[in-house]
Amino acid sequence: MPWQNNGGNGPWGGGGGSGGGPRNPWGGNDGGGSQPPNLDDLIRKGQERLRASMPGGGGSFIGLAIGAVVLLWLGVSSVYRVNADEVGVVLRFGEYVRQTGPGLNFKLPSPIETVMRPKVTAENFIEIGGGADGTGENLVLTGDQNIVDIAYTVRWKIKDAPDFLFRLANPESTIREVAESAMREAVSRTPLNAAIGQQRGQVSAAVQRRIQEVLDSYRSGVEVTGVFFKQVDPPEAVDQAFKDVSAAQQDAQRFTNQANAYRQQLVARAQGEAARFNAVYAQYKLAPAVTRKRIYLETMEDVLRGVDKVVVDANKSGVVPYLPLPEVQKRRAPAPASATPTE
Repeated sequence: MPWQNNGGNGPWGGGGGSGGGPRNPWGGNDGGGSQPPNLDDLIRKGQERLRASMPGGGGSFIGLAIGAVVLLWLGVSSVYRVNADEVGVVLRFGEYVRQTGPGLNFKLPSPIETVMRPKVTAENFIEIGGGADGTGENLVLTGDQNIVDIAYTVRWKIKDAPDFLFRLANPESTIREVAESAMREAVSRTPLNAAIGQQRGQVSAAVQRRIQEVLDSYRSGVEVTGVFFKQVDPPEAVDQAFKDVSAAQQDAQRFTNQANAYRQQLVARAQGEAARFNAVYAQYKLAPAVTRKRIYLETMEDVLRGVDKVVVDANKSGVVPYLPLPEVQKRRAPAPASATPTE
């Protein structure tokens, strides 16, 4: 054994000397052979020295301190609060176990159970194309082989918190990619003029339905609340030419409307004259001589209304004098303006 004293010379240099027996490496002289230290005695002595170094004995103080720390840890990590717009998702060693509603809730202390609190009532926005928050120019091919620059907003919120948190690695990126794919699919079936004008609402509704279908197939836990267009214009490079074409189309439509209005006026006038002729003809069949005389007089009245007239009597020779009242009225000078009174 290495602890034995062989011939009085151990490994610690236990020579005889005047003191007698071999020297104990742990202190003191041992009449017999050297013995290994007792670990229990060493631990006990260390605890006694620690207690002696603390004021008033330290056993009870250490116990109270440890108990207080444990209680504080249990209180802080076992109680949590969920706000009204949130839902609590409890994980046990990283695995989903349950959901909790708003208010104070309890769980096992951390790190056994942890809580995630996503906001399920907040409406989120994803801007696509056309702005600082989008990706710039967003060119899409229409159904009649034209190209438009589209900018739109996708609104969404969380409808199933566990699916939203754990089914998709990056939910917002997935929603953006699905929205872009659905928009290109819908616009590819729509002509340019319809996509720019009257069918915007139909395209928006179709895109929203398609996005929701794809996200539901992924079990994403996302509800799409709306797709709203901000811009549907031709590309910037051909924008001026497109405006010129649009202006020409508007002018053509305006001229067409004016021609239709003039045609309707002529038709209405012709129909009125035809109705009046039919009425005169009905009277003519009842009394032809009277009707002819009446038509003659009305016609002469219209012809001679603005002409200077002279009356000639066929039964008498010469011209019948008459009082030229119209000439008198024409030659009469206008009355002079009244003079302004002076002070």
